[in-house]
Amino acid sequence: MKILVLQHARCEHPGIFRSFLEEDGHTWQAVELDEGETAPALDGFDALWVMGGPMDVWQEDAHPWLRAEKDLIRDAVADRGMPFLGLCLGHQLLAEALGGTVGPSDTPEIGVLPVQMTEIGAQSIFLDDFPEKFDTLQWHSAEIKTLPEGFRVHATSPDCPVQAMSWGTRAFSCQFHIEVEDNTVDTWATIPEYRDALLDAMGETGVETLRTKTAEALPEMSRLAERLYMNWLQAAARA
Repeated sequence: MKILVLQHARCEHPGIFRSFLEEDGHTWQAVELDEGETAPALDGFDALWVMGGPMDVWQEDAHPWLRAEKDLIRDAVADRGMPFLGLCLGHQLLAEALGGTVGPSDTPEIGVLPVQMTEIGAQSIFLDDFPEKFDTLQWHSAEIKTLPEGFRVHATSPDCPVQAMSWGTRAFSCQFHIEVEDNTVDTWATIPEYRDALLDAMGETGVETLRTKTAEALPEMSRLAERLYMNWLQAAARA
């Protein structure tokens, strides 16, 4: 499988998924949209992944490429039926591209926080073999406000109703981060928007606190990341 990966910050890449892809012989091509790179035509790619980023989906004046990105996502998912995986911003962009709305979170989620599977999630292939409740890294101040028609919610949390969702049989996304590696907190804290949000939420020791909590949860998050990766591949193959 050859995967097109849309990135919005150079350090916010597929994370631990990179090692899984390499082990399985899959290839991926990253496009750094925030640095002015243009996404290639979808022909020749088997799937589309869209990663997180510090910008918001509605900031099209500041980031005009967001318009073209939404069009590309719509083409890939709705028109071509390509397998899709979106994380954080990618999750929100999928919703907007297909007719939903995204806005500022009533309560931003920053930290290692629990996520709860829905009944749909418990029956889905996407979260197969996940526990009913599991901890993930959260680092977002925006959320999906209204879902497009036909979307199904697979996981939720008290402060963010749409934590994981699907559309059709090939498009899946998560608001939470499961691609975490041991250096994720430190590298993402170099992004001013992320660092400011973290310090607002956790105070001056926020980086150290989140680094510690993430390290404690990392073994289980890594196990779940591999499970989600295998589940996504299986769903893509079945479709």
